[in-house]
This record gives sequence, C-alpha cells and structure tokens, in this order.
Amino acid sequence: MSEINKTKVLVGLSGGVDSSVAAILLKEKGYEVIGATMAIWGENKVTPQGHVKSKNACYSPDEAEDIKEAENIAKKIGIPYHVIHCENEYEEIVLKNFREEYLNGNTPNPCVRCNSEIKFKALPLISKQNGIIFDKFATGHYARIEEKDGKFYLKKALDDKKDQSYFLYRLKQEQLKNILFPLGELTKVKVREKAKEYGLEVYDKKDSQDFYSGSYNDLLNIKEIEGNIVDENGKILGRHKGYFNYTTGQRKGLQISSPEPLYVIKLDKEKNEVIVGKVDSTFKKEVSIKDTNWIAEPPKSGTKVLAKVRSAMAPKDAVIEVIDGKYRIIFDEYLKSPAKGQSAVIYDGEYLLGGGIIDEIK
Repeated sequence: MSEINKTKVLVGLSGGVDSSVAAILLKEKGYEVIGATMAIWGENKVTPQGHVKSKNACYSPDEAEDIKEAENIAKKIGIPYHVIHCENEYEEIVLKNFREEYLNGNTPNPCVRCNSEIKFKALPLISKQNGIIFDKFATGHYARIEEKDGKFYLKKALDDKKDQSYFLYRLKQEQLKNILFPLGELTKVKVREKAKEYGLEVYDKKDSQDFYSGSYNDLLNIKEIEGNIVDENGKILGRHKGYFNYTTGQRKGLQISSPEPLYVIKLDKEKNEVIVGKVDSTFKKEVSIKDTNWIAEPPKSGTKVLAKVRSAMAPKDAVIEVIDGKYRIIFDEYLKSPAKGQSAVIYDGEYLLGGGIIDEIK
C-alpha cells in the first residue's frame, strides 16, 4: 500500500465548486478523504436588516442551505461528512476583531483572520476533539506549498487571476506542513470542467464575494451617531450618521455636491468626522505594518520586494525598511487609498514572504 493510500485527509467543504473539486482530486489520487463544513452562523448572533437571500457570502443566515449542499456533494463524491461547530470561536476571534477595527475607523479583512484562526486552526482542532482521525487538512484555495530544507513555503497559484495566497499570509510553519492545496496548479475553468464532468450541480455556482451577506451595521451593533463630513481644512460639507459607515477610499454614498469627485481619505473616531478630499489626496507611497507574520524568514532592511494592500491588486515593486523592529513598505509608485486595518502582503516573485496589518500611512 502506498503512502498516499495510508493518508487520511480532512477537506473543508463549503458547498462550492472549489472545495468540492479539491475533495474529488484527492480521492482520485488515492487519499482517504473526509469532508467537513465549519458552522459559524450560530443562533441570534445578529439581526439582519433587509437581508437579501445570498449564496455569495461565507457568514450568512443561509448557512443551513450551504451545509445541506455540502452534505449532498459529499454523498455524491462518496466520502464521510461532518459539520464542525465553530460559532463561538468565530464570534470571539473574527467578529469581535471586525467590530473593534471598524469602530476604530479602520478597514479590517475578516477573511484573513478567519483563514489563519478558524479555517486552518479551529476547524481541524475541533474536528480532532470530536474524534475525527486525519493526517492532513485540505481546502479549495488557489495557492501552493513547497517544502525545502525542512521548511514550508507558501507560493502563489499558477493562475494569477484566481490566486488566493494574499488571504493565507498569516499561516504558520506548523500549519503549512499539514496542508494540501489540490487546486494550486489549476485554472478556474479546469476546476469547473472537473465538477461538471463529475455531475456536480455546483459546477457553475458563483464564487463568494464577501464575508457577510447583509449590512455591516448588523454586525457592529451600534446606534447611529451623527457627525460632520469635512474637507481637509475642516470645512463642513455635509452630515453623516456614523463614521463607521464609511471606509477609506469610498466615493459613492457621500451625498455631497461638489464640482469634483470627493473620496474618504480619513476617519476620525474621536471627533466622529469623515474627512474627504480630491483624488490626489488618496494616493500614498508608504505604509507601516504591525502584527507581522513571516512564513519562513523575515526580510532584511533594504530588501526589494513585491507587495500589495488588497487581494485584487497586482503586486507592486517596493522596498522594505526595518527601523527599531518596525517594518515599513515603501512603494516605487503611488497606491490609491491604502487603509489602516488592511493587510499588506509581501512577495518575492511567486513566494509569499509574509505581511502585517497597516497601522501608519504616508
């Protein structure tokens, strides 16, 4: 019997096409595959306002339908299936941080925190506590892992358009050594073809677009606090119902008449002010990061790298500077609207070095 035949793999099934095909590919290779879906919605956690039925969000009151879909997929593939309850962990680790960051005027990325702390940590851990025996954990993420000299390196997917390594930069060595990414070398087109070939109805299912299906106000659980919308000189241009309803770089929904488009350039929690400016004021070249995580070795000061501050952004040339242990990323060209709370992720070619949370912008 080969080593693959002896290896048990727990696959995180979401009910979507990517995780389904990941399970299929592993089974075809001879692994003993087990499916598991993390339940994160819980009871009475939020009260959605004007909730629109959506299957394009991870955190949704429609979760029960997604779980049922994942269960049906597991039956179709012919693998055991489990629902793993991670509601408390999700509330304490992801939602609590989301609220704190937004109420501090920042723009967090809950998917980054969910991946490192829930999907790749709590889900496998609780699964083992529930008696599920497995050797490796796999998901349908588009990324690759390479082992070299006893260390594990995270690499971009071959399909640049689908690469999801940005969301995984907080993974640790002990996590990476037990993770499989079966889709890392495939295109989305090939994945959908595989799902259709296998007779899965989800072969043409849309990808998740956001982490929550409703209004963020549902999650913040805070009353409206009226304040001023001001320009960079402090001139009052309009009113708002809470700075936390805005994000850096936002243009639409300001309800201000102006001869030129205005963008949110800063949120002042203490004054409950939304500061707006013209497009030139949104461009910055330098960010500092905190709460860093390095996949293998941290880059040295003066290292030329590629970096990006949003998942959909193409990596840009930059230089890393380290001053008193603080990492600064100085880009060769201006970026539009980097925001505090976002993740700045750093690459060396196809290898992801690590990153951190933006806390200063110049």
